[in-house]
Amino acid sequence: MSEAIKTDVLIIGAGPCGLFAVFELGLLDMKVHLVDILDKIGGQCAELYPEKPIYDIPGIPFVTGQGLTEALMEQIKPFNATFHLNEMVETIEKIGDPGFRVTTDAGQVFECKVVVISAGGGSFQPKRPPVPGIEAYEGTSVFYAVRKMEQFRDKSILIVGGGDSALDWTLNLHPIAKRVTLLHRRDDFRAAPHSVEQMRALVASEKMDLRIGQVTSLEGESGKLSGAVMKGNDNAVSKVECDTMLPFFGLTMKLGPVANWGVALENNLVPVETAAFETNVPGIFAIGDINTYPGKLKLILSGFHEGALMAQKAHRYVYPDKRLVFQYTTSSSSLQKKLGVN
Repeated sequence: MSEAIKTDVLIIGAGPCGLFAVFELGLLDMKVHLVDILDKIGGQCAELYPEKPIYDIPGIPFVTGQGLTEALMEQIKPFNATFHLNEMVETIEKIGDPGFRVTTDAGQVFECKVVVISAGGGSFQPKRPPVPGIEAYEGTSVFYAVRKMEQFRDKSILIVGGGDSALDWTLNLHPIAKRVTLLHRRDDFRAAPHSVEQMRALVASEKMDLRIGQVTSLEGESGKLSGAVMKGNDNAVSKVECDTMLPFFGLTMKLGPVANWGVALENNLVPVETAAFETNVPGIFAIGDINTYPGKLKLILSGFHEGALMAQKAHRYVYPDKRLVFQYTTSSSSLQKKLGVN
């Protein structure tokens, strides 16, 4: 267990609402750390539809999910938020009034005065491929994410999938792996064209293998993979020699451990009051798609509004003896100074 990181506010979820909350909290001098189960910043926008157009952000007629993420990251630069990716919050323990100790599945501990749940519809969980008995290999030779590349050095790796994650890890791991085989159900990929070109060049130079078909079963004992049986599109059955498999079949939304955090739930959502979007636990707030209240609209712009009001109440917990004077960024020289405006 690592030493506890102390911060004013911990935000669970680094999607657009969590990112804009950093801005609102930063204007009020609150330091923020963010935890996200994904390996990139941006939540659903970055992971599920980075190139999908969004038309209802006020003042921006058109922006992609990735474009919005990048703009928000630029906006919060002055506040030096710290991101902890590839981690999932497992427990939230009350240690003060206010005060919380938050622990992730990576063993990281945070101590903070305010927790903001901005986890979309819950946590993203990898989709398990429909391969009989795959559970026996998970965590030992089947992995749904790459946290430390060094773990895969000199391994014979079978990567299954045809999207960006599959292609990115094919290219990143091939220099350190003993051998990489990419398996996809068809010879057509949803990944960035440049990545596909790089992969095909490696195949052409016989530096890696590309197979077309699907995994039907796994071989090996005691959780240690020795190979995967695949069926090609011509129904021919063959074996791929491998000691590690990385399936990238996309993500599914699950509530995850939110149910164990001590906050009330209503139809797998977190009920909040609408003055500051605080949960039934003082000091724990919920903004964005994860919350529910009368009249709730699941829109990014609604989450931005919720983050702004949340920050006003959070200030009371972080600075109980400090009077908060509401200011506008257009006219406040002190706010402009924080933003680096000349």
